[in-house]
Amino acid sequence: MSAFLTLDAIALATPAGRPLFSSLSLAVGRERIGVVGRNGTGKSSLLRAILGEIPLQAGSLAIEGTVGLLRQTTQADNQTACEALGLAEHMDILRRIETGIADDVDFEQADWSLPQRLEKALLAAGLPVIDLERPLGSFSGGERTRIAIAGLLLDPPDLLLLDEPTNNLDQDGRNAVIALLASWRGGALVVSHDRDLLEGMDRILSLSPTDVAIHTGGWSSWAAKRDAAAARAEAELQNATRQLRSARREAQQAHERQARRDSAGRAYGASGSAPAILLGRQRERAENSGARGAVLSEQKVAMMAGSLASAREKVDVIAPLTMAMSPCGLPSHRLLIAFEDVCWQAGERKVIDTLSFELRGPERVALSGRNGAGKTSVFKLAAGLLTPTSGRIQRSDRLAWLDQSVGMLDRAMTLVENIRHLNPALDENAARAALARFAFRNKEGERLVRDLSGGECLRAGLACVLSAQPIPQLLMLDEPTNHLDLDSIEVIEQALCAYNGALLVVSHDPRFLEAIGVTRHIAL
Repeated sequence: MSAFLTLDAIALATPAGRPLFSSLSLAVGRERIGVVGRNGTGKSSLLRAILGEIPLQAGSLAIEGTVGLLRQTTQADNQTACEALGLAEHMDILRRIETGIADDVDFEQADWSLPQRLEKALLAAGLPVIDLERPLGSFSGGERTRIAIAGLLLDPPDLLLLDEPTNNLDQDGRNAVIALLASWRGGALVVSHDRDLLEGMDRILSLSPTDVAIHTGGWSSWAAKRDAAAARAEAELQNATRQLRSARREAQQAHERQARRDSAGRAYGASGSAPAILLGRQRERAENSGARGAVLSEQKVAMMAGSLASAREKVDVIAPLTMAMSPCGLPSHRLLIAFEDVCWQAGERKVIDTLSFELRGPERVALSGRNGAGKTSVFKLAAGLLTPTSGRIQRSDRLAWLDQSVGMLDRAMTLVENIRHLNPALDENAARAALARFAFRNKEGERLVRDLSGGECLRAGLACVLSAQPIPQLLMLDEPTNHLDLDSIEVIEQALCAYNGALLVVSHDPRFLEAIGVTRHIAL
């Protein structure tokens, strides 16, 4: 079977001309390929180029067969399931025929097999027979994803494109996407930061402005290969540093030896013990020898300096950022938050119903539940932004909440301005030092928040809340890994592991929850 998609030395750039990646050659057959890379490296742009929505900067691509895109459901909540599936017109024709009001055109256009194919597609997507006239807003996030999957299965494409398909989905929705790919018999190109989803890939395509790499296997084997490359790069950097230090030391020693010989020669000449012609020849030989030695020493130092710069570039590309976390001084049994039979209603709808739990000491707890179950409402109640309809809440005054959009940050202000606005006690130097602890160094403090990536925004939010005095002892994080690339997720994981306070987290990413040490789950 020939490839469904062939990419030949393609390159993409932003509309402003900034290179995204180049020299990508790839043939996609009956396989699942995960596409990874830092935010802004062109992953989504690759899918758009395949769909013909943006031009290639260089190279060519060829498509054999049909292409389908699984989009995250963005339709209006009042749109019906039938409209979301794109079947409203076809179902109206069949309905007119059934009620006896159809005309000749209806009979010509009728898709008689549609009801049977739709039922089969819905069952394959994990849904029972549904009321197609129900508004999308009445379905859970997972059900809406399964409806979108059923739409694909009605007439399966040869090549399936997925762009961050599990973002904002509950566990049910994530499982639906994972099941779809596990059973997919065509080709699939999957842009994702979901490590469980990437684990099932046949190959991993990694994009960056400096390198395009293709790895056979899923996420774990690719991550092991990446980590080994990072270790090699670090070893090369240390070796290059030692060699440059040694070359400089040898050059200095050679310079000192030459200076001693020159001094001895001048003393010998001043003694009058040798003929002038012999002294001239000795001086000429010494000068020539010294010049050659100096040139060789300088060349060796320059060569070692070049090797060091090259090794440092590799580490800069491969090594993730690191953040320094200050201790918060949380005692092991201090009560941070307690819900006692808490209820909260939105109009007539009871969102939270008699919820009770406690969080003490540096415990790490995950709040779980399907989309719409009230997880964000629990955070707002815990932060005092909502008042319970009934029940009682105890809370520490040393807690901080970071929502999905890190809404505490003013998008029109710089990082330095934001951190000083949120922490008025910090002067300019203290604010910059605090940002540096979270890997925003030097001129990066002047960046506007609106220009930051999702991972940088979350890092900036952590810098702001963890620079408060006293430091918060409880962090509440609402889907912190949404819209982050894999490198950023790992940086956040490392930072939260180093934080010695308590965590209350909403996340549908089980690997993230495991990595940050969650030990208890509260299900809504």
